[in-house]
Amino acid sequence: MPARPATVNARSAWHDVPRLQVRRFAAIAMAEAPALAEEILREIRREYPHLPVVLDESGEPMALVGIRRAIEVFVQHLETAEGRPTVPPGVFQEFGRGEGLNGRSLDSLQAIYRMGVRLAWRRFADIGQRVEIPPPAMYELVDAGYEYLDGLVDQSVRGYAEAAARQAGERLRLQRRLMELLLAERHRGDPADALTERAARIGWPLPKKVAVGVLLRPAREAVPPAVGQGVLLDMDYEQPRMVVPEPGAAGRPELLHRALTGWAGAIGPPVPLADAAKSLRWAEAAVRLMERDLLPAGDVLYCTEHTEALVLLQPEELIDDLALRCLAPLRHCGPTHGRRLAETLLAWLETRGGAPEVAARLGVHPQTVRYRLRQIRELWGDEIDDPDRRFELELVLRARRLRGELA
Repeated sequence: MPARPATVNARSAWHDVPRLQVRRFAAIAMAEAPALAEEILREIRREYPHLPVVLDESGEPMALVGIRRAIEVFVQHLETAEGRPTVPPGVFQEFGRGEGLNGRSLDSLQAIYRMGVRLAWRRFADIGQRVEIPPPAMYELVDAGYEYLDGLVDQSVRGYAEAAARQAGERLRLQRRLMELLLAERHRGDPADALTERAARIGWPLPKKVAVGVLLRPAREAVPPAVGQGVLLDMDYEQPRMVVPEPGAAGRPELLHRALTGWAGAIGPPVPLADAAKSLRWAEAAVRLMERDLLPAGDVLYCTEHTEALVLLQPEELIDDLALRCLAPLRHCGPTHGRRLAETLLAWLETRGGAPEVAARLGVHPQTVRYRLRQIRELWGDEIDDPDRRFELELVLRARRLRGELA
């Protein structure tokens, strides 16, 4: 390790140093390790005065213990120079874990490690002169020190990653609990305080309005969409859910559009925060219609842009019952003729115009329309002039058109 050759056949200057000199070097370095560790810690505190001081069970600073132990392991290895020194994992993993839990990056920690190596090298260089270690061997020692530093950094990175994963898991758990409360149909008492407390724990400002989305996975192992921290996302459902705060805010629709590219689903209407469950209900209804090919699939749609379909297609039993009664006069017409009369009736109800306007809408001759309208009046009689009956007829005919039963 202190003299790891660059190639298999390269000669190591450190290995050529007489063992007696190596042992003298190691003995002096080990004796001075405690003082060197204290010197390194003092310099670290001077350069980084805001770093917290964490004590171990005996009341000694953990940083001092870690520095001293790292020096001792390195020095002990100098006498054998076999393989690589074993990096003491506990303390340096804890350093990285602490940086992660406190929301700091590893940049300052790595800078501190490099400072420690520089200070240690100065001390080792002085010891090397005292015991007359040749300069080429000392140069190898420098390389070995920085390789050892890489191992310390690896340990800290592992601890940092563990902390980040733990924090991410905890945030997801807290976020899920917040969404469960937010989307509950019935609350026990006033949930305002509970919402405020749970939202504060994940740093989510309570919005005045929200829209709730239901997503359809493009694949079983699809990567969660990058909707941003402001949007609550729960991927644990078969059909993932999301809560969009202030959906009408500037830039929000564009951000969602980019993030949800490749996904399908529906986003419910904007509602007050307390009514989030209502927005969820509409989004779920829209997804059900998408799965039946009654609403456009393959994209994330907004319920507010498909109000007619959601209103007319969702209560199927009621619309079907109304259709049985309203369209009873067509029961004795053949399927094709009955469909053409229904299309003509709907065009007339929507245009409130005469034969030319209805004919233009249907793409047929006005005389054909006049013939059909006379038949319609014969079938329905005076009921066709009743505003309420016309309204019911238009409802059921529009529903049939949305289902693809009418042109």
